[in-house]
Order: sequence, then structure tokens, then C-alpha cells
Amino acid sequence: MFKTIKKSSFSFFLIIFISVCTTSHAKTILILGDSISAAYGMTPSQGWTNLLQLRLDSKYPKRHRVINASMSGETTSGALARLPKLLQQYQPHVVVIELGGNDGLRGYPPQIIQNNISKMVVLSKNSKAKVLLFGMKIPPNYGKKYSQAFENNYKLVAAKHKVKLIPFFLDGVAGHKKLMQADQIHPNATAQPKLLESAWKIIEPAL
Repeated sequence: MFKTIKKSSFSFFLIIFISVCTTSHAKTILILGDSISAAYGMTPSQGWTNLLQLRLDSKYPKRHRVINASMSGETTSGALARLPKLLQQYQPHVVVIELGGNDGLRGYPPQIIQNNISKMVVLSKNSKAKVLLFGMKIPPNYGKKYSQAFENNYKLVAAKHKVKLIPFFLDGVAGHKKLMQADQIHPNATAQPKLLESAWKIIEPAL
């Protein structure tokens, strides 16, 4: 009887130990974005970042956690200021940068946007995280020269720091009224699975 209890107790504590180790070694994915990733105009559960967590839980139970640090209205300078604390707090394995849209809509100089994104990439890499960059585009009424310079920012940063890039995260979504909210700027709930599929193509390999 003593041996049975001892073996049972050992098995119990072994299960607890494995559970704790699995949780503590879960890979963290930090999403640093703006309203596109903050589920603006929807409930957080509808956003692509939550759909990402659900897919990870389904395919790789208890092995990944998604920290969504996105904020509506966020700029590259605002995110850059917040990033060091986020890196220290969560020690992410992967950092997704989905920013720049608000900078562009406010007409910020492309070089400043590029420098801010570049600094975020460097900070993330220095913390031993893999970096994924999600590019954006701005409406054509800002002028061809500015629009091209804005879009090239992402390509230049990705090439310089050798990080994976989605050239335009809203590709296949922007411009489609059924996938956009009334403001025609923010994707609606119907578009979120499409954003997930786009993100998944480079997030899963990074894990």
C-alpha cells in the first residue's frame, strides 16, 4: 500500500512539474500595432490577434501565448517609447511590428518613420526576439512621391535588418467595402480571418 501511494504521489508531482515547465517555456508573440491590430470598432475577441491565439491553442496546445500591445492611434514614436518596457516584461520570442499607418496619415516625414521602425527592430533583435514586419500603404491623395517613400520604408528596413516582411498587411482587404467598416479605413470583423491568414504565413515559420 505504501508503495502504491508513493508511486501515485510521484506521478502526481511529475504531472505538475511537466505542466509548469510547459507553461514557463511557452513562446511569447508580442504584437505591436495600431488600430488594425487593436480590433478597433469590434470586440477584442473578433480581432485577428485573438484568432491567432485560438489557432495556436488548437494546433500547438499550451505552447504559445499572444500579447497584444497594440493601441488605436499609435505612432511609431509612441510604440518605440513603449517597447523597452514591453520587451523587459514579456521577453518575447517573436515581435510583430504593424505600425506606420498613423504616421503616414499625419504626413510625418518618411525618414523619421523609417528610423523609428528600424530602432524597434534593433531593440527587439537585441532582446533575442525574431522580428516580423507588417507593411502598410496610405491613400493616393497624399501624392505619388510621398506614398512611394512611405511604402519603401518597410522594404528598406526589412532588407537592412534581414527580417520577414508582409509588404501590405491589408492586401485583399483594403478597398473592399464588404470587408471594411463605414470609415473605409478599418477592417471589419469579416476581414479578420483574412488578416489572420496573411499573418499566419510568416508567424508560424518564425515559431
